[in-house]
Amino acid sequence: MSLEVDIRKSFGAFTLDVAFSAGDEALGFLGASGCGKSLTLRCIAGIETPDEGRIVVNGRVFFDSEARVNLTPQQRKTALLFQNYMLFPNLTVAGNVAAGIGRDVPRAERERIVSEELERFGLRGFGQRYPSQLSGGQQQRVALARMLAARPGILMLDEPFSALDAHLKGVLEQNLTSLFDAFGGTVLYVSHDIDEALRFCDRIAVVEAGRILELDTGDDLVNRPQSEAALKLSGCKNATPAERAGEHRVRLPKWGITLATAQPVPDDVRFLGVRAQYVEAADGPGPNCFRVRVDRVSDARFERMALLGFVDREEGSPAVEAALNEMTYLHQHLFWRVAKPAGAAAADLPRRGDELWVRIPADRVYLVTR
Repeated sequence: MSLEVDIRKSFGAFTLDVAFSAGDEALGFLGASGCGKSLTLRCIAGIETPDEGRIVVNGRVFFDSEARVNLTPQQRKTALLFQNYMLFPNLTVAGNVAAGIGRDVPRAERERIVSEELERFGLRGFGQRYPSQLSGGQQQRVALARMLAARPGILMLDEPFSALDAHLKGVLEQNLTSLFDAFGGTVLYVSHDIDEALRFCDRIAVVEAGRILELDTGDDLVNRPQSEAALKLSGCKNATPAERAGEHRVRLPKWGITLATAQPVPDDVRFLGVRAQYVEAADGPGPNCFRVRVDRVSDARFERMALLGFVDREEGSPAVEAALNEMTYLHQHLFWRVAKPAGAAAADLPRRGDELWVRIPADRVYLVTR
């Protein structure tokens, strides 16, 4: 199976302009709300019409602005799972699962397909219930069963876990794995959660402002990001503007420091990233060691996050903004994630007001040019 997309669609100040291809794989779309992820899926499904471009699924042209081809959603036979599942409240579970099966399919075959999908998703015995009689997790399984029953040419899922609690999400992720295994074709998966995308997707597209900034494997996205957007979406808490200060030195104006790097610094470097867990405690001055003040702390079950302000800022660096300008204030600080060892006392962890030394390892930073 294959997918080729090259489309553009404008909404005043916002323009979707994406081009990509996919084969028998799960391709994730990762980005902030409103960046164009869901719009891309809606254009493929035929719910939205691009202004121009071309969409081809498994050799069949769904849309071609030059050739004036624009198949209806029914003709495209795609399966798009929305966040709220979109079940028909007046149909039984069996009726919902059967809803996507073509009318030309004989009754006995329809019943066989419905029974097969109910069995696959652990819904045997629920066929005569209605959606209102089901839990949220059961409703999702009905929606997944309906997707496979339709025998679509492509599967598309738009943040299917956004409304679920953590426990139920973990259980239903296994249902999704069953869905992908049974389908075996092209799957498009929209998410804003990097861990979720990594679990399900063979490759991930980083989307920002209607454009795909990079498209890589999950390993490349996490360990070799190429853009500021990828840094942030991959969970890197510290992403700050950078200026080249030498072959292996980079100046960070918002932090007021200059840092040594193991990798050569590109001439057009724009941002540096370092993950909060890579920051290390230090005994005092040394290479990439800095005196900091703990301005805030927050606790989770197994870690403490400390917000560090650099005490010895370089001459000419802007003064640290007052907390009234929250985002500027945060951008001038370094996030440090400290694990809580079993049995450790609170006094062993960094506390607000502490002055201490930390080290940023030269070989654990990312340098990106866009």
